[in-house]
Amino acid sequence: MAPTLFPMESKSSKTDSVRAPGAPPACKHLAEKKTMTNPTTVIEVYPDTTEVNDYYLWSIFNFVYLNFCCLGFIALAYSLKVRDKKLLNDLNGAVEDAKTARLFNITSSALAASCIILVFIFLRYPLTDY
Repeated sequence: MAPTLFPMESKSSKTDSVRAPGAPPACKHLAEKKTMTNPTTVIEVYPDTTEVNDYYLWSIFNFVYLNFCCLGFIALAYSLKVRDKKLLNDLNGAVEDAKTARLFNITSSALAASCIILVFIFLRYPLTDY
């Protein structure tokens, strides 16, 4: 069963003849949009730098306790660079250095933990056969 289509009537011709000469237009989209040409207040919005994690405590822990091949020192240096860039409102640079500090912290922690596990394994099962 096909739907029945009705021709649309032009409402503007009917309403224009009934409307008073000084009345506002019938449709909202026909009205002109008013734009502000001279703004009086300017608000500067700075990026929120508190959301960038600098991994500072993790870097200090890796530097003091697990400084495997100086990776903890490198992570600490990048963490300090993140803090400096946050003070200068360089959000993109701070994010990139935070990713690098996190990478060095993960690498230092994983390598140091694996070395500690290997030491415990060799202490438990010494190589006396050689």
